[in-house]
Amino acid sequence: MRKLTTWQVFYAVDMTIACAISYAIIGQLLAQYVDEPTKLLGGMWSVVATVFVFRESRTSALSAGISRLIATCVSFALCLAYILVFPFTGFGMAIVIGLGTIVMILLGRRDDIITTAITTAVVLVVAGISPQEAWLQPFFASHRYRSGDRGRSCVQVVRVLPVLSNSRRACEVMT
Repeated sequence: MRKLTTWQVFYAVDMTIACAISYAIIGQLLAQYVDEPTKLLGGMWSVVATVFVFRESRTSALSAGISRLIATCVSFALCLAYILVFPFTGFGMAIVIGLGTIVMILLGRRDDIITTAITTAVVLVVAGISPQEAWLQPFFASHRYRSGDRGRSCVQVVRVLPVLSNSRRACEVMT
């Protein structure tokens, strides 16, 4: 087993703090408007967005955020079109994922196929769980992307915490 460096420990602490802040913010914002399961789901997606964009530099985090935005937009369009016409089925979900794959290839964004597919699967499965409100799920997916905005903000806040000023990463990020 390898020994952890100080930088690696601080990186893990940074991610822990960013995820906790992201989850707490979304939980507090949603608590007044939605039921508990929806609040928990929103918090989970906020943490997923935070982890997805958590990178070692601002440039890398911005690039990851842009990739996530494009993948979410493609998933949004395909899921909304599908849900407005068809009820959820596993086969239908697979078709929409395949269409998303084709769209991402045509856009020259092969690296974003996975994010598009994951977003599509989650949106359509949640739509299948709540078929009476299925058409709303793509809109919630776009909200989940906006949760990522808060996730990216949390990442930036964590990066400038004074407690991390002695870590190599904090010094690199500040420059």
